[in-house]
Amino acid sequence: MPLISLLEIIYLIITTFVVGYIFTSYIPQAKRIPSEDELLAKYQKKFFDWDELKFTMLVAAPGIILHELGHKFLALFFGLTAVFKVFWFGLGLGVMLKLISSPFLILAPGYVQISGNPSVLESLLVAFAGPFVNFLLWLRSWYILSTKKNMKSRTVLALTLTKQINMILFFFNMLPIPPFDGFQVFFNLYKLIF
Repeated sequence: MPLISLLEIIYLIITTFVVGYIFTSYIPQAKRIPSEDELLAKYQKKFFDWDELKFTMLVAAPGIILHELGHKFLALFFGLTAVFKVFWFGLGLGVMLKLISSPFLILAPGYVQISGNPSVLESLLVAFAGPFVNFLLWLRSWYILSTKKNMKSRTVLALTLTKQINMILFFFNMLPIPPFDGFQVFFNLYKLIF
């Protein structure tokens, strides 16, 4: 069995584009002087801005995609079967909220379906793997912002947004209520201790 199937790759690409689209207009763009072509394009009616989509995919999608892959690859490491699935309702809800210009965002684009017979410790670690990826992305962005100087404003913006998004994803996913990862983490931790 391959580490990742062609269908999963297609699902990850779809999720990346849809998450990027959902985050357009929620994520500010770096301020810069537009080129002549950009000024002309600004006045042309377009469904959406490709540059904005690329930027939002760059800052928003990795936290979500890598979170799910964290669950998947650790489950595979433990000998379990793990498959990434698109949660079509969650993607659709996110798109709908964007289309109606909702001031808040609900995003549940996908999940990893795990089968097998994991131990309590394995279940705890697999559940924590996703939020841990967000924690690492948050710390990495914070570290780069704290130590590197003379970065372009767009790079600073991308790192700042990556830091904020992954901090929110970490804390949100660690809530100890179903269906969040935190519920499985704390439930299995309780089973380990007691």
